[in-house]
Amino acid sequence: MRIQQLQYLEAIAETGSINEAAKRLFISQPSLSQAMKELEKEYHLQLFYRSKAGITLTDGGREFLNYGRGVLDQVNLLDEHFRQDTVRKQQFSVSAQHYAFVVNAFVALVKEIGGSEYNFTLRETQTQGVLDDIQTNKSELGVTYLNGFNQTVMKRLIAEKDLTFTPLFVAQPHVFVGRDNPLTAKSHLSLADLEDFPYLSYEQGDTNSFYFAEEIQSTLPHLKHIQVSDRATIFNLMVGLDGYTISSGIISSDLNDEKIVAIPLDVDDPITLGYLRHKKIELSATANRYLELLKEHIRHYGFEVAD
Repeated sequence: MRIQQLQYLEAIAETGSINEAAKRLFISQPSLSQAMKELEKEYHLQLFYRSKAGITLTDGGREFLNYGRGVLDQVNLLDEHFRQDTVRKQQFSVSAQHYAFVVNAFVALVKEIGGSEYNFTLRETQTQGVLDDIQTNKSELGVTYLNGFNQTVMKRLIAEKDLTFTPLFVAQPHVFVGRDNPLTAKSHLSLADLEDFPYLSYEQGDTNSFYFAEEIQSTLPHLKHIQVSDRATIFNLMVGLDGYTISSGIISSDLNDEKIVAIPLDVDDPITLGYLRHKKIELSATANRYLELLKEHIRHYGFEVAD
C-alpha cells in the first residue's frame, strides 16, 4: 500500500466517480482504476460497488477508508510541520525532580526565545520518570542529583539507559522550612533539631526505592512523615504544618513568595546536581541555551558551576 493510493481512494469516495476523481487528481482514468485494483488485490477486499449510477463504497471499503483517513491525517500533520516553507514552532522539553531553579531557567528560556509560537514542556516528575523521559526522548534534558548514598545505583541505571550525567554544581544540604517555623531562629540545624517536626518528601510511585528519593538522609526514621507529589503542596505543608524537607539550598522568592527559607544542615553529605542527556543524540540549540540560562541562574545564587 502507498500513501498515494489512500489519497486516490478518498477522492473516489468524495466524488462518487472514477472519472471525476481522476480529473481532480490530474491523472488518467485507467491509471486510477489500476491503482485501486492493486489495492483491492493486496488486501483481498472489494472496495467499491460499480454501477452505471457511479461508484459507492462497500462496507469493507468504508471501514478501510476510515482507517486510511487516520493515516492521511498523520501524513498531513507531518507535512505541515516539516515542509521547508513552514515556520516551525520552537520545540523543547525538560524533565526534572522538583527544583525551583529548573523552573526559573525555563521561564527565562520561554521569555527569551519562545517567540509568537512555541511548544515547550516542563515535566516535574519522579526520579524514575526523569530517567525514562530522557531514554525515550520525551525530553532532551533531565535534572537530578547524585550523592554518596545513591550514586552507585543511579550511575548503573544511567549507563544502562545509554545516558550521561554532567555535574552542574555541588550543594551542601539545607533544610527548607516556612518563614514562621521555630527552626528559623537558628543559623544552622542538626538532625536532632528536626525530630519533632513533620518530615516532607516526594513520593516515588511504584519505584519508591530509597535510592530514588529526592531528599538526602531519606533512610532515617521519622516520627512524622508526609509524602506529597508536587512542589506547591510541599511548600503549603511547610507553612501550614511547620514541616520541612532537605534539599540544595537554592530557593526562589519569585516563585515561592518569600514564605520559604533555607537553613544549612550540619551533615557531611554533599549533593551533586547535574543534567542527564542521551548519549547518542545531539542537543538542540534550544537545549544548549537552556543549559546556559540554568547555569546563569545557579551563579546568581552564589554557586560555582562545574564546567
